[in-house]
Amino acid sequence: MPVVLGIDDTDSRERGMCTTYVARTVADGIRDAGGEVERLLLVRLNPAVPYKTRGNAALAVHADIDPEAAFDVAHDVLAAAAETDDENTNPGLVVAPHAPEDAPDDVAAFARDAMRDHHAIDDATELADAHGYHRAGWKNARGTIGALAAVGAWRAVPEWTYEYISYRYPDARGTPRDVDYDSVFAAADEAYPAAWDTVDRGEGQAVCVPRTPGPILHGIRGDDPETVREVAERIESEPVESTALFRTNQGTDAHLRDAALADARDGRSYRVDATVADPPETREGGHVFLTLKDGDAALDCAAFEPTKRFRDRVRALRAGDRITACGEVADGTLKLEKFAVRDLNGTELVTPDCPECGRSMKSAGRNQGYRCRDCGTAAAGKVDRPVDRELERGWYEVPPCARRHIAKPLVRGGFDAPTHPEK
Repeated sequence: MPVVLGIDDTDSRERGMCTTYVARTVADGIRDAGGEVERLLLVRLNPAVPYKTRGNAALAVHADIDPEAAFDVAHDVLAAAAETDDENTNPGLVVAPHAPEDAPDDVAAFARDAMRDHHAIDDATELADAHGYHRAGWKNARGTIGALAAVGAWRAVPEWTYEYISYRYPDARGTPRDVDYDSVFAAADEAYPAAWDTVDRGEGQAVCVPRTPGPILHGIRGDDPETVREVAERIESEPVESTALFRTNQGTDAHLRDAALADARDGRSYRVDATVADPPETREGGHVFLTLKDGDAALDCAAFEPTKRFRDRVRALRAGDRITACGEVADGTLKLEKFAVRDLNGTELVTPDCPECGRSMKSAGRNQGYRCRDCGTAAAGKVDRPVDRELERGWYEVPPCARRHIAKPLVRGGFDAPTHPEK
């Protein structure tokens, strides 16, 4: 019988583990129990929720097995693997006795909202119970939210990409990863752009190799399953314990919602059209701030230091530029992930030059314009002068080292203006 198993919140920032590894282990258990596994999903949910571990991922296993058997297998794996000693880890498990494409409308809507909004634990448990799903939770069972969203994700996500993850042997976990970085960059160059965000060439960083504790050795993302597999196989490294291919909504901008500037609220991510109200300002720590305006609405906007060279793009903006800004709103500030220049302010107000001698005029007094003292010529006020701009119309983005899992790289295409991708 077709079943969908949803799993969430088994990992820990300090203690490691990874919910993708738990899902892979569940899939192995289903096969050992005589079932079949069709696919694994890695579903990134709202990155702005305050209690996420890192990338706020929920996992789904699409299988063919008796639902009771599927629940028993998954329950045993989660009970053994989840890092429940961490006070912030609250696993959830949901098993739905239907095919992925048969998820009810309200479950699909729940999944769609989980990528852009917030859900309560009670809402998840009540909806799961209303459809007769098997479920289990540990501690406060917050993971039930992500687990149910993973059940409905196959119907809720319109666009899928892939990630091929290689895992470390247990005795290697917690030690520095042994990866040949020259082989990573060579494989990344050969596969780009079908495989993206493997490395950050500007920062010289292998983005695909985690720096946090846990079982992942490296994860390769891209648009084609064979490409990501081939990149992983070309990387020279310590021995690999196992691998898994995931379909995922990573790199799709599934978290963004179109909104007016006045409607932007904390805890959500937006795509807004606005005008730059004042010159960008670099503050302590290297963070760059500016203010966006649209009519009477205003919103602070920032490119923080970890976005590296992207800040130079933001510094190049000027008051009067019209842009589309994308990012999460937190504490009343939009944290920029990418922006599109729609219209550039190509002039600046300057003191006029004398048409006779070419020298700069001097002020003739308050509200009296300007005058050339040598020639006697006059001008009513400052004049527009063309300005050379570093920016062009089109999209600019943070570099791969600073990109959120769910954010769409420009190299993937499908944008409404020219793009200036970061590699």
